[in-house]
Amino acid sequence: MEVRVGERLLWLAVLSAVLCVDSVFGKYVKGIVNTKEDWVFLTRFCFLTEFGRLDFRFRYPKSRCCQNILLYFDDSSQWPAVYKKPEKNCYEKEAVLRPENNQVINLTTRYTWSGCVVEDDGNEEVLSCVGGRSFRSVRERWWYIALSKCGGDGLQLEYEMKLTNGQSFWTQHFSADEFGILETDITFLVIFTLVFLLSCYFAYNLKGRQLLHTTYKMFMTAAGVEVLSLMFHCVYWGLYARDGVGNGSLKILGKLLFSVSFLVFLLMLILLGKGFTVTRARISHSGSVKLSIYMTVYTITYVILFIYEAEFFDPGEVLYAYDSPAGYGLMGLQLVAYVWFCYAVLVSLKHYPEKQPFYVPFFTTYTLWFFAVPVMALIANFGIPRWAREKIVNGIQLGIHLYAHFVFLVITRPSAANKNFPYHVRTSQIGILQSSPKGGEGGESFPHHAYGNSSFLGDSQPNFTELFSIQIQ
Repeated sequence: MEVRVGERLLWLAVLSAVLCVDSVFGKYVKGIVNTKEDWVFLTRFCFLTEFGRLDFRFRYPKSRCCQNILLYFDDSSQWPAVYKKPEKNCYEKEAVLRPENNQVINLTTRYTWSGCVVEDDGNEEVLSCVGGRSFRSVRERWWYIALSKCGGDGLQLEYEMKLTNGQSFWTQHFSADEFGILETDITFLVIFTLVFLLSCYFAYNLKGRQLLHTTYKMFMTAAGVEVLSLMFHCVYWGLYARDGVGNGSLKILGKLLFSVSFLVFLLMLILLGKGFTVTRARISHSGSVKLSIYMTVYTITYVILFIYEAEFFDPGEVLYAYDSPAGYGLMGLQLVAYVWFCYAVLVSLKHYPEKQPFYVPFFTTYTLWFFAVPVMALIANFGIPRWAREKIVNGIQLGIHLYAHFVFLVITRPSAANKNFPYHVRTSQIGILQSSPKGGEGGESFPHHAYGNSSFLGDSQPNFTELFSIQIQ
C-alpha cells in the first residue's frame, strides 16, 4: 500500500515529459526556396573569431537572375535593424550591409567570388554557384544568411550550405555558442553514473535493513533517467560532431528523459516535505488529489512550453525556451511548489520535532534548488550574451541537477555517522501501520521514534540491536 500514491504520481510525471517535443537545427543545411517575396531568411550560425567558414552550393534558373546572398551579423545596426521590420523594403534591408566587409554574394557569372557558371539542365539553362566565405571578427558573432532579389519577380533557389568552425572534431560543426556542450555532457555523464551506482549500493544496504522506501526508489529513478538522458545527448552531439547533422530523434529523447528526471525529483521533494515514508505511511486522499492536480497543471504547462517553442519560436532570432509565456508559467509553478514545500516541512516538523536533523538541512538545501531554476532562467534571458547562452545554460542546468542529487545521496546515506538519516520505520511494518484499528489518522502516521541510522553500526562490531528486533514478513 505504501507505494500506490508514489507510483500513480510517478507515472503522471513520466506522462508529462512524454508529451514534450523540441525543434532541432543542423549546421549542414539544404533546401529549396520558391516564393513571390523578394527577401527571405535562410539560416544562422555563430562563427568563431578566426576560423568561421561557409561552404555553399546554389542553383537556380538563369531566367530568374540575378539573386544575392546577404550576410548579416548581430550588431544592432545590422540584423536587428532589418529582421521583422515590415516598414523597410528590400533595398533598405540591403543598404545596411557594408560592401567593404564582402557581405553580399552576387550569384552571377560576373561576380568571380560567387563561383557561378552556366550549366545546361535539359530544357533550360541554370546558374550553378559553388564557393565559400571565411568569417573573421573581434569576438564570436551570430551571422544570419538571407536571400534577396529586389524589384524582381520573386525568388527561386536550390541551396546547400555547410557552416563550420575550424577542423577539430570538437568544434568543426558546432556553432560557437555550442562549444563545450559535448565535453560538458560527457563529464556529467560520468559523474551522474557514479551517483547512480552509489545510490544502488546504498539501496542494497537499505533493502537489507528493510528501509528501502518509495521516496528513495524515486530518487534512484530520477538519477537513472538522468544518466540515460545524458547518454542520448552525448550520442547525439557525437554524431553531430561527425557530420554536422546528427540524429534529431536522439536529442528529443534526451530532452524527454531530462524532463522526466526533473519532474520525478520535484515530486519526490514534495512528498518528503509532506512526510511520506518519513513521518507517515501514505498521503491523505485530499493531499493526493492536490498533488495530482498540481502535476497535471505542470504537465499542461510543459506541453504548452514545448509546443510554443516548436511552433512560434522564430529561427531568425536567438531565443531561450523560458523566454515565453509558458516559460514564465513554469517559473511561477516552481515558486508555488516551493511555498507548498515550505508549508509541508513546517507541518511535519511541528508534529515530529525529533526529525529536525533531517528536515533542517533538507529544507535549507532545497530552498536553494527551488530558486536556482527561476534565477537561472532570468539570468539566461537577460544576463547572458546570446552568442554564449546555450553552452552556459547547459552547464548551469546540469550543475543544478547534480547539486540536488548529490545532496540527497549524502543526507540519506545508510551510515551510523549520518545524523540526518530520515527513515526509522521498516518497509515490512508499513502494512501493519496502515491496517491499524485506530482508523485513517492512525494508519497514516508513523509512531515517534529515534532515527533509523541507530541500527547502522560500524563494520568492525556486531549489530546487537538486530538480535532484539521483530521482523514481520
